[in-house]
Amino acid sequence: TFRVEARRSDKSFPMNTPQICAELGGILLEHYPHLKVDLHDPEVRVFVEVRDFGAYVHAGAKKGAGGMPVGSSGHGALLLSGGIDSPVAGYMMAKRGMQLCYIHFESPPYTSERARLKVVALGQKLTEYANTCEMFIVPFTDIQEKIKAHCREEYFTIIMRRMMMKIASRLAAQNGCEALITGESLAQVASQTLKAIVCTDAAQELPVLRPLIGFDKVEITDIARRIDTFETSILPYEDCCTIFTPPHPKTKPSLEEILAAEAAMPELAALEEKVAQECE
Repeated sequence: TFRVEARRSDKSFPMNTPQICAELGGILLEHYPHLKVDLHDPEVRVFVEVRDFGAYVHAGAKKGAGGMPVGSSGHGALLLSGGIDSPVAGYMMAKRGMQLCYIHFESPPYTSERARLKVVALGQKLTEYANTCEMFIVPFTDIQEKIKAHCREEYFTIIMRRMMMKIASRLAAQNGCEALITGESLAQVASQTLKAIVCTDAAQELPVLRPLIGFDKVEITDIARRIDTFETSILPYEDCCTIFTPPHPKTKPSLEEILAAEAAMPELAALEEKVAQECE
């Protein structure tokens, strides 16, 4: 059983869609009289697309990757860690047509060369979906040590994330990016509660895209396996987000208290500019 479906991309073609379907169906039955038409549950769908230079006739359609051509939806800067989530976030934005660059924060000697190579490998895997991308590696050690030494422990993670956003925003602007992208999922960790995200976003003015915001870890991991980043992501090399992690981070910070804590460390602004200039 078969069904014919037609589409006229060339509207000047003299036959309308039902006429094309009837004509082609009749020709098929004439040449293959054993066939039958079934408009509701056919075994084969025959597609016809009429163009100005001719027509495509095909059957047996297969599902493609979906999405939009990379580069058709602007440029975004992906904050790429060594974890499972951020590569998946980058893949999902590339699927929606966004050209990416990567920004990675490292903290030697607390993070190793192997941790850096792991992130580079993740970036290389993503090029299968996002085309060629630039990666910027930011030396973050001085900022983390300054925050740890001069602010209350419970604020460390939020202020660190805000500094990342500020530096990423600088690099994004310098490289023609119109948005930042993160792998955050709502309430997955202390820095990803709603109040923490409000404090983080307030650090800079670019839109922050979070394609995984409503996903749970199982859903994210399933995609990571499918795009072949999972096994690299779980290699046991530290990243800068896991060092100096306080035992009891603030989960419901207010922007006012975070701004007050930052104001007590005026040297952070100079460090922010310095490390942005020193990125590799």
